Amino acid sequence: MISINEKEGVFHLYTDRISYLFRLEGESPRNLYWGKTIDGADAASLISLTSYSSFDHDVRAEREEYPLWNGHSFCLPCLRVQRPPTPGEADRAIFCTYKGYEAKEGDDADRLELLLEDDAMGLQIRLCYLLDRQSGILARSTRVTAGKKVTLTRVMSASVSLPSGQASRARWLTGKWAGEFRLVEKEVCTGIHTLQSRSGIPGHHFNPSIALAEPCADEQHGRIWFGALGYSGNWSIEVEKTIFGNTHIVAGINDFDFEAELEPGTSFDTPVFYTGFTEEGFGGMSRCMHRFVRDRILPRTDLRPVVYNSWEATFFDVRVEEQKRLAEQAAAIGCELFVVDDGWFGERNSDRAGLGDWWVNTQKFPNGLHELIDHVKGLGMRFGIWVEPEAINPDSNLYRMHPDWIYRYPNREPLQLRNQYLLNMSLPPVQKYLQGMLHDLLSGNDISFIKWDMNRVITDPQSAADGTGKALWHGHVQALYALWRYIRENFPHVEMETCSGGGGRIDLGILRYAEQTWPSDNTDPYTRLFIQEGFTQFYPPIAMMCWVTDSPGGPRWSERPLRYRLHSAMCGALGIGANIMKFSDEELAECGAWIKRYKQWRHIVQRGDLYRLLSLREGRVAAVEYLSRDKSEVLLLVFANGLTTDELLSPLRLQGLDPHGRYRLESGKTLAGSTLMNAGIRLELTGDFASQALYLKKL
Repeated sequence: MISINEKEGVFHLYTDRISYLFRLEGESPRNLYWGKTIDGADAASLISLTSYSSFDHDVRAEREEYPLWNGHSFCLPCLRVQRPPTPGEADRAIFCTYKGYEAKEGDDADRLELLLEDDAMGLQIRLCYLLDRQSGILARSTRVTAGKKVTLTRVMSASVSLPSGQASRARWLTGKWAGEFRLVEKEVCTGIHTLQSRSGIPGHHFNPSIALAEPCADEQHGRIWFGALGYSGNWSIEVEKTIFGNTHIVAGINDFDFEAELEPGTSFDTPVFYTGFTEEGFGGMSRCMHRFVRDRILPRTDLRPVVYNSWEATFFDVRVEEQKRLAEQAAAIGCELFVVDDGWFGERNSDRAGLGDWWVNTQKFPNGLHELIDHVKGLGMRFGIWVEPEAINPDSNLYRMHPDWIYRYPNREPLQLRNQYLLNMSLPPVQKYLQGMLHDLLSGNDISFIKWDMNRVITDPQSAADGTGKALWHGHVQALYALWRYIRENFPHVEMETCSGGGGRIDLGILRYAEQTWPSDNTDPYTRLFIQEGFTQFYPPIAMMCWVTDSPGGPRWSERPLRYRLHSAMCGALGIGANIMKFSDEELAECGAWIKRYKQWRHIVQRGDLYRLLSLREGRVAAVEYLSRDKSEVLLLVFANGLTTDELLSPLRLQGLDPHGRYRLESGKTLAGSTLMNAGIRLELTGDFASQALYLKKL
């Protein structure tokens, strides 16, 4: 809901979970409070007038809702512009006046917009606030409209201020290829801490999300302020703690090598920065984000199918007869979607050739894709396919015809990564070609799923059609979104998966188009427990594909029992990527049995609430609990590593149950919810890579 005190200039957005208050001070909106719901009538008591010297900037300005670069404020600016120097006209500094607001309450969300203007610069700035009533997630974004020609050199989505002195720890996700989503925690010290990507994709090294916590916060308790950016290109999240104890977060498009030129009458819309607050620790933060992403972000929340992906069975040697045999085996163990990965098109026999030539290889598929698709459908499965439209091999017909379509510096040899270049997606001919290719592929074949990959970062950000190249970073993202929108609008039955060498492109921007993600190319079931723990900090299990594979092979994988691999992969949406043609009859039977059980449980995993009970970061046992929203069903997945036979595990205490209800285990034994949450349940696990799945049903 929205409450506005026009006399005091106080704006209050609130639900039964959170309050967010700011006040107009002069011409600038400044934050008063963000946290648990309070009485907005008390806002005046939150205002503190802090003195400052000529060596210090106005301390009150540290809490501006959208700081501007003007030389009077030393806060991290959200907006910086440049105009061609004209005698007698402003060319850098921005000084805005408040012009008014628009407010609209809805059934699911409330919207507030503030209008600021700088007449001398010819700028209009619209600050947008969208408050989701159910989750308390506040979406912040900004629209900048030019009255005169202007170049934006920095335009962030939002600046959010935390209550002074309350948040002292920061948690974020870091990593690398095959080691994404690793949790890091550090004290918030005086200064600026920056998370960012400069590679053209969100990247493997950091995820565009952040959490700030009070000192005592843990998985179950404590106040957490958090945010996640919806943008699939270069991004930046800056956390600043000033010498005066104020902490704020500035998030948006990275200003690294960034420019956006606006002609008079045109606008620039920033990506959305989604922010939230909880008193229920990091677990409460995750559950809040999971519900929000499921309800408000994902294009659909149908239960994710059990997927078979043929990559590790055949690699580039994709041939119709072998794929048909794989499909038969996949259907026999219960898979519901069969996906052909790389190698089905052009002269694609390795990663050195064919990328860009999106015609079916007739040596591998003499009758086109129809023969395989019909066979897959006849087995009761749907058909999916792998594409990487943004990239191109030098050894391809497309490159030989259009060498000017790639990113490249003039008079320099372009850089190859993974034997490929990247197409300049912002060029109209490239957009037309890719849209036509996707249309022909999807209209000419009964395809219901696309795995969209991107196996390199952006380099050489320039082209023959571009001046500085600084607009290409954002242009690439916008062109990508346009292609995904085209698929959504014209082929609404097609489901999408985002992949970029694993977890390189996972954010709340791409998840508006993708039902699921490929979190990592690392499918080691033990290592994946760390990756999955990090992923679920902000993203829901329904969007997290988890895989049972053979890769990378070798002796260390013999230590990972099939049961353990399956349990690890049941923590999200289940996928099978192993070469099941080499499975023994016993392995096929075991795999099929667990797939059958997963289908009975997946509604709890994918639509329920997640509780991370134990972490391998803190011991040798990991345990995750999935609880249906009505608290009637529970699934526990437990993993133990390196336990001796005489080692006694402490009882595992569950969370979130109905304390007055009784829950029946599959053994027939019943226990009260209060008992399960306070006394716990005994586990019987020993050895290396032991695992257990426990299902409980409320009576």
